[in-house]
Amino acid sequence: MKYLAMLTALAFAHFDACALDVKKDIAYGDQELQKLDVYSPPNAKNLPVVFWIHGGGWQAGDKADVKLKPQAFVDKGFVFVSINYRLLPKVDMGTLTRDVAKAAHWVHEHVAEYGGDPNRMFVMGHSAGAELAALICTDEKYLKEEGLSFSILKGCMPVDGDTYDVPAIIETAETRRRAHGFPEIKNGHREKFGNDPEKIKDFSAVYHIAKGKGIPPFLILSVADHPDTSAQARRLTNVLKEAEIPVRAYSAKDSQHDKLNDGLGAPDDGPTKAMWEFVDEALKK
Repeated sequence: MKYLAMLTALAFAHFDACALDVKKDIAYGDQELQKLDVYSPPNAKNLPVVFWIHGGGWQAGDKADVKLKPQAFVDKGFVFVSINYRLLPKVDMGTLTRDVAKAAHWVHEHVAEYGGDPNRMFVMGHSAGAELAALICTDEKYLKEEGLSFSILKGCMPVDGDTYDVPAIIETAETRRRAHGFPEIKNGHREKFGNDPEKIKDFSAVYHIAKGKGIPPFLILSVADHPDTSAQARRLTNVLKEAEIPVRAYSAKDSQHDKLNDGLGAPDDGPTKAMWEFVDEALKK
C-alpha cells in the first residue's frame, strides 16, 4: 500500500510539471483493439518517439496502463505512443504480433501530425510487451510486411520479459513443474506459443539476431532476483553482444515485475536513470 501511495503521489506531482496533449483511441486498423493513444507536448515538432507495448501475458492488459511514462517522456522532449493489439485466444501469436507492426506503420505515417519524428522511434514494452518489442526489433519480416525497416528505430527497451528465448522458458517451466511435482497448468507458454518447435523459435528474438541486419541498440531492464526474467535478460544480452550489436543491461535490485515497470519515469529511480542515459546516447548517433 505504501508503494502504491508513493507512486500515486509521484504521478500527480509529475503531471503538474508540463502540459500534455493527449489523443486517445485513434484507430490504426478496423478491429476493436487496433487503437492507440498519443501523448505529446504542446506545439511539438520533430521529436523522437517512444512506441509502448503493454504486457498482460498476450491475453490481457491495456494501452492506458502507462503510469508515469507519458509525462516523463514528454518532459524529456518525446512523443509517447501507447498501443492496444488483439489478444489470445481470439487471435494467434502471429496475428497479434502483426498488429504491433501495423501500429508501428500507422505511427510512422502519422506521428509527424502530433509532433513526432517518424524516423527516430524507440520500441519499448513490459513483460509480454517486452517479447513483442524485442521480436519486432530483431525479426525484420514484421516491419517489412508494413513497408518499414529497422532504419526508423533508434533503440529497443524491453522491460522484464521472460520470452526472448521461448524454447528455453518452456523447458525451464516444465522441468520445474516435473522436478517439484507441481500440477500442470492450462495456460502456460506452450499453450500460448504452440507445439511446433520451429514456430516457437520463430517467436524468439534471440534466434533472429545477426550482424549486419541493422538491428538497433538495446537496453534490457530486468528484476535482479526474478530467476526467469533475469536469465532471459542475460541470454538476450549475450546474443546481442556476440552479434556486436550495442546493448546495455540493467538488473534492478529490491524490485518486482510490476514495480520495475510502474516506477519508470520516477525521480531517482535507478532503471529510469539507465533509460535516460541510453536514449540520450542513442539520439547522438
